Amino acid sequence: MATTSSTPQPVVTPPTAAEEQRRPISLGRESGSVLVLLIFVAVLILTTNDFLTLTNLDNLVRQVAVFAILSVGELFVILTGGIDLSVGSILGLSGGVTALLLVSGVPIPLTILAGLLVGLFVGLVNGLLVSRLKLPPFIATLGMLGIARGLVLLITGAKTIAPLPDAFNNIANGFILGLPSLFWILIIVTILAAFVLGRTIFGRYVYAVGSNAESSRLSGVPVNFVLLGVYCISGLLAGFAGVLTASRLGAGIPTAGTGYELQAIAGAVIGGASLSGAKGRAIGAVLGAVIMALLANGGNLLGIDPFYLQIAIGLLIIMAVYFDHLQGGTINFLRWAK
Repeated sequence: MATTSSTPQPVVTPPTAAEEQRRPISLGRESGSVLVLLIFVAVLILTTNDFLTLTNLDNLVRQVAVFAILSVGELFVILTGGIDLSVGSILGLSGGVTALLLVSGVPIPLTILAGLLVGLFVGLVNGLLVSRLKLPPFIATLGMLGIARGLVLLITGAKTIAPLPDAFNNIANGFILGLPSLFWILIIVTILAAFVLGRTIFGRYVYAVGSNAESSRLSGVPVNFVLLGVYCISGLLAGFAGVLTASRLGAGIPTAGTGYELQAIAGAVIGGASLSGAKGRAIGAVLGAVIMALLANGGNLLGIDPFYLQIAIGLLIIMAVYFDHLQGGTINFLRWAK
């Protein structure tokens, strides 16, 4: 009598890359960013008399908030091993739509909601292109960069939309408890992002997908849903940044956000995120954005040619990626451009 035997199937367990990321106190990969930040602050204090003035610090906080919010959104995508090149254009589109509705007499809460929904919708389209149509993130979001920018130029006639209501402008230019309102907004966004990544199942899935998407799929992780989710979050935060930018400038500028996608990626990478995925935290993305803001702010105070500052930021990105490589990270370009 013949007997049949079945070969035991290997049990695939979810990647545990999130465990290191979920530690609330340890700086981990962000320690280098903290050191660079402290050095920059010390140098600026010693070399200029204007750095610690209230006016300069107020401007610095308002400048860094938008970049930091974009970097946090970008971080979610980078953690899955992807990239989002459309965040700058989403910022411009959301800000333009918000401004157009405001000058048309639409109530402020509804215009803010519309701006957020624009960002969320574009992020949703990006997510569908990547998760369902299997387009490389680099190509999908590069195409969306052009589409979103073309749309805002079209609907605004390539003209600045102004003036906007004072009540709306005060959202980004006001003060709460003696500190710029944008400071508190950034704190809330950072705390929420850190909670999602470090204390929710979705956050663990994000790190798992970035560590090994196929193993995660075999383990029951809804990979497509996770990819869709991170691009929606990136789009939503870019839309929020667009609303805040329109409020801060008191106008809807169709070219707003041009080049900001590089700033967002740089902030996440300088803050310790790995372009191979699964490594990075929200606080690191914020620290990276602060470092870049300090470079720009310090350069202005010291009268340094802004072209040199661009070179410095480029060198920082290269150094951050190189140190990640030394720590065992590898950049999977095939995920972007295969």
